[in-house]
Amino acid sequence: MDARFTRMDHHDGISRYGASLMAAVAPFADVTMLIHDERQLALLPDLPWVKISSPLSPRELFVARQVNKLGADLVFCPMQTMGSWGRKYPLVLTLHDLIYYEHPAPPGFLPAPVRVLWRLYHKAYWPQRMLLNRANVVATISKTTLALMRKHQLTKRPIRIIGNAPQGERTPRDPAVVPEKSLAYMGSFMPYKNVETLIRGMAELPDFTLNLLSRITPERRAELVKLIPAGATVVFHNGVSDAEYDELLLRTTALVTLSKAEGYGLPLVEAMALGTPVIVADTPIFREVGGEAARYVPADSPTEFAQAVRALDAPGIWAACSTASVAQAGTFSWDASARELIAIAQELRATS
Repeated sequence: MDARFTRMDHHDGISRYGASLMAAVAPFADVTMLIHDERQLALLPDLPWVKISSPLSPRELFVARQVNKLGADLVFCPMQTMGSWGRKYPLVLTLHDLIYYEHPAPPGFLPAPVRVLWRLYHKAYWPQRMLLNRANVVATISKTTLALMRKHQLTKRPIRIIGNAPQGERTPRDPAVVPEKSLAYMGSFMPYKNVETLIRGMAELPDFTLNLLSRITPERRAELVKLIPAGATVVFHNGVSDAEYDELLLRTTALVTLSKAEGYGLPLVEAMALGTPVIVADTPIFREVGGEAARYVPADSPTEFAQAVRALDAPGIWAACSTASVAQAGTFSWDASARELIAIAQELRATS
């Protein structure tokens, strides 16, 4: 399993997805992790590993030469970019979403040359098709992304859902305990995340605190600070640990996000698993993940966002949303995802 997209200090979405799936598959199969830096091991499960070249190295095109020596029955990559030239093993590649076709700004952590290639890559669908068609099976994490992949005919290969899920066994909060008047946002500050609307909505919530939890550049923070309404309370945490994140989720009124595009929306499931209601933009992927438990609002309406927060104050509403959230989160599990990947491996082995 390709763990080379694991971060060094804290997980992002891809990093957490890969690490969680590896841990879930390990009870059912002999798993070897592929890393490129031993510092990645701090965020990975305690499993056998092999160090190979970085996925951002020019050697990536020929990485199969390194992997062939391991004699794998199957190689799973949590991204679609793993090199495959000359491979001698079945390969599963993963496409999480199609966000960057509509919102082409690349992640800031990528090297400048890679960011240029990123923009060029997302100007048309044919490069994506070339990447995905190299696999035996293509995985994705949601029905929403699967539908988009079929709409744009992104691959001739079978597409299977290996979904995301909340982390481990988590004890939900007591729905009878009144939450504090705070809101939590976990996610990046890229333009499509639409944090601006959350901040503007705080003009109508002067008794609430909006906690922006993720790391942020000084430049982006300065842009958002200018938008904070008079009398509103917005706190930039610039990164929190997993323990700090859970502690805040266990006391806040709701997790909020008005992101206009997501591949899944892991923070929703993380919050719901702890019994924290979620208020989110009304998009297909959030409908899929949030089900009947979430509160949906138009992405560009600060007023309707604030009204949704206020609605949780009505007698019994917050407690009912908390209970429904736990039930909805329970519909996602890493065990189910692991079993799906094992089934794919068995099918490919049977036909090889």
